Amino acid sequence: MRGKKAPKRKMLNDPKFNSPVVAKLINYVMERGKKQTAQNIVYGAFDIVEEKLKKSAMEIFDEAVKNVSPLLEVKSKRVGGANYQVPLQVRAERRLQLGFRWLINAARSRKGKPMAEKLAFEIMEAAQNQGDAVKKKNDVQQMAAANRAFAHFAK
Repeated sequence: MRGKKAPKRKMLNDPKFNSPVVAKLINYVMERGKKQTAQNIVYGAFDIVEEKLKKSAMEIFDEAVKNVSPLLEVKSKRVGGANYQVPLQVRAERRLQLGFRWLINAARSRKGKPMAEKLAFEIMEAAQNQGDAVKKKNDVQQMAAANRAFAHFAK
């Protein structure tokens, strides 16, 4: 690797909830640099969640992120001509990144509604340990559990 590693930049909190996690979610939802549109989608989803469940949207969102974020994942490693799926613990930063990615992809794969509604339903389902994002997390965890025998290949 040439040169030095780029310094980690501090993220600004979002304007409404003053939370760096929500700001990160907005950035993940954003497409083609349209941050205001992404903010409208996320805040609209939070409003729908509050309206339907009569609880704080931040509490439900935190619960959903906790339920969607994986603890283990598998990584391919080549040992002696064979590829093994080695289970590894997921760092906190990557855990959040994967959780957001799965939530947003699950919301985008739903059809026939505005994105704010799709994201709201996916957050509500994830908070109740249901939905496509939670299924994806469980699949990844099961794959890691099935390959526990190769854990000794991890560095």
